[in-house]
Amino acid sequence: MKRTAWILAATALAASTHAASAQTSSGQTWPSKPIRAVIPFAAGSLTDVLPRVVFDHVGRQLGQTIVVENRTGAGGTLGVAAVVKADPDGHTILANSSAHTIAPAIYPNLPYDTARDLTAVASLGQSPLVMIMSPAKGHKTVQDFVKAAKAKPDSINFTSAGIGTATHLAAERFIAAAGIKAVHVPHRGGAEALTDVIAGRVDFYFCPIGTAVPQISTGRVLALAVSSPNRAAALPAVPSTLEAGYADSDYTFWVGVFVPAKTPGAIVERLHRETQKAMQIAAVKSRLTELGADPMDLSPAQFHALVAKEIVTSAALAKAAGLKPN
Repeated sequence: MKRTAWILAATALAASTHAASAQTSSGQTWPSKPIRAVIPFAAGSLTDVLPRVVFDHVGRQLGQTIVVENRTGAGGTLGVAAVVKADPDGHTILANSSAHTIAPAIYPNLPYDTARDLTAVASLGQSPLVMIMSPAKGHKTVQDFVKAAKAKPDSINFTSAGIGTATHLAAERFIAAAGIKAVHVPHRGGAEALTDVIAGRVDFYFCPIGTAVPQISTGRVLALAVSSPNRAAALPAVPSTLEAGYADSDYTFWVGVFVPAKTPGAIVERLHRETQKAMQIAAVKSRLTELGADPMDLSPAQFHALVAKEIVTSAALAKAAGLKPN
């Protein structure tokens, strides 16, 4: 009887703990309706594709649909601001890239505080960026391109997924390391930037590797270097910018999930657990690998600390590059 009583008590405790982990601030079970996931960049970019892969399974696990809303503009800050203003009840979440930590340095009058007004939930993965250009440009190596850029300093341009995005800062970091000049041609998303590269309208683009690989394999673009400290498994024949001889040129891109800061901790923890669970599904792991995303196994607290640290380092890089919004 004592053993039975202990089992019943333990079961009741587990049930109450589970219930507490799924409560909104109003006391309702979470999630009680579809979840809106705001992605502040255009459809087709890695910042868009990677979360969709994971959210599809997270929604099934939670028993609610996660509806993705692409809200673009101002380097991703318009979408972030919309999430900050949303009710902190776990029904509005944000999926953003490394641009999350860059925006405070680029947009000094943001209507929110990146570190204070948003809580990090889960990192979805990190990926090298790859420097790509049209084969029609005629450059075989990154050294060839740098030599040509130095010979004609006022004729080079590059594109990105928007001012202050990771694809922008990766390029600026390389430009500074290589000692060249280039005019920035920003877009509202990665898909448009990639189109410009393929068409030869811009000279180069630091593209998320998973997005670029299909275009590289078909010969539509040429890969000159990757931004990671070492060569990328997806492109073993392509050197890193460091290996090519450009010190302090490396830059890593990541994607993660955030919620408004006042979201109950129990919801943050459950969303983190369900996200991690989804990312262990074989089909999801396989797809993330195809996209060139490597795991970032961080707790919400560790991820939040990483964001706070990168806000400082990104500010220093933006200042050195003289970055300002259009």
